[in-house]
Amino acid sequence: MFCYEDFKKLPIDHSAVGLLQRESYERYFCTPEQAEIIGCAGLDGIHYCTIPAFGEMIFAVSPMNFGNYVHTIARNFEDLLRMLLYCGDMAALEQCYAWDEEQFKAFLLDCPPTEQQRAVLTIIKEASGLMPMENTFTYIKELQNGFDLSQIPYSEDYYDEDMNPAALPKPSEWKVTYEGGFWSSKGENGREVPVQKSFFWGEERWYIPALYLCPEGLVVDYCTEVEPHKVKAFIEKWDLLHEAQNHDTRQQQAQMQQEHPLRMEFSGRIILNSEKLHQAYGGRLTWIPSSCVPERLRPRDEAQQLLQHYGLDESRAWAFHRQSYPRQGLEEQALRGLKIHMERQREQISGQCFLTPPVGESITLIHPLTGKTYLLTVMEAETQELPERIFPDPNMEHPRSYLSLTYALQPEHSGFLLRDCAEGDPPRRRQSKPTQPENPEAAAIGLIGGADGPVAVFVGAKTPKLHAAASSLHFSPPKEVWWQAVFSEKRLEDITVELNPISKEE
Repeated sequence: MFCYEDFKKLPIDHSAVGLLQRESYERYFCTPEQAEIIGCAGLDGIHYCTIPAFGEMIFAVSPMNFGNYVHTIARNFEDLLRMLLYCGDMAALEQCYAWDEEQFKAFLLDCPPTEQQRAVLTIIKEASGLMPMENTFTYIKELQNGFDLSQIPYSEDYYDEDMNPAALPKPSEWKVTYEGGFWSSKGENGREVPVQKSFFWGEERWYIPALYLCPEGLVVDYCTEVEPHKVKAFIEKWDLLHEAQNHDTRQQQAQMQQEHPLRMEFSGRIILNSEKLHQAYGGRLTWIPSSCVPERLRPRDEAQQLLQHYGLDESRAWAFHRQSYPRQGLEEQALRGLKIHMERQREQISGQCFLTPPVGESITLIHPLTGKTYLLTVMEAETQELPERIFPDPNMEHPRSYLSLTYALQPEHSGFLLRDCAEGDPPRRRQSKPTQPENPEAAAIGLIGGADGPVAVFVGAKTPKLHAAASSLHFSPPKEVWWQAVFSEKRLEDITVELNPISKEE
């Protein structure tokens, strides 16, 4: 076997292939703790090392790569040399983490070995008896995809924001409390009971790693794994990485919520023998991998600690939910046979937009998911005005005019509503003294929403099978209103999952 010590003794210029040998090496804030450095590039602080906890595995350390400082590049030194013989320079191996296969091939074509490098590579090949590794790109990607970078140990310097602007907070003591959610340690620490339950809900991959027994009740962590390419496609579609890009129209916001791949609205109900426990507290957060968002833009939150504690793959996208259930005095033995009934909440599915039809006319609407057709017939459409008295601030003037629409829908759909596509006028500071309040008997109107949000107005009692909608509020009566059909649906059927705590003996 040709080892690192043999390589060091070769009569070659090691720097020619980017693996310069020195008596001593400079250590950087991102150099892993206890790392044994085996060479350096001679520029930008790039160096290569092994870490005692990972045996012969070889890592590239790049202090100038903001947030992407350390990557594994070879399982052992012989594999490293075989890849070096194929690429001609360590630069290709160090940068490979950021490339796809086409970029990797393009680099090799653009940067072929120089005459000096070919001479060095020939000596390495003859001395070691090794052959170039033809599948270098695939080898590195498989190695990196299967390695959890969060397990690499670092010194205190790595977590110092002055030295490492991309530093994530140093993992703190793991603590789960009944009322704390993901962000607070308020209350007594719960006792962790592993369950490690994996299951599918529709096409979604779910995982419940553990339960926590707290004095006040039970806490459950839910994890949902999402393909990174779905998150990346969502980010690119809505251009979310550009801060100047605003998605503030009502239609855009609704569509974004509908399409968000990490948005799972659900409620879980604990079934403990004949006892049912309903959620009292809850919290959620997400993890977006570096393949979707540049390291400098990734949020520094508790998701990193969740990944590390549960041993989850950092290269995947994750949605986390933590829910608390009131039940005092629970013991671990009472959890045998525990079940969780999971219910998906209704989601608003945006349908087509249409201009207000004349009274008496109908328009055909198509359900965006099922393709089912509905006939909407306008029964009444008139401009109305809200009484000024419902806005208490005398110094502000609020828009009060809106279009009231009464319509029938065939067939009926319990989750159907109409939403004005346009935004309402924002309130403005009053320029003159307020007028006297209108006669309180002039109208009997209930208002849901606000001047610049979705509004629904219900005037008196309606004939059965008739429905009401109202446009956004304006200072002047709206001349025309575009409506959007919205269908409220449960995308997934309820499921019941049985959890079996794993004892220490198991």
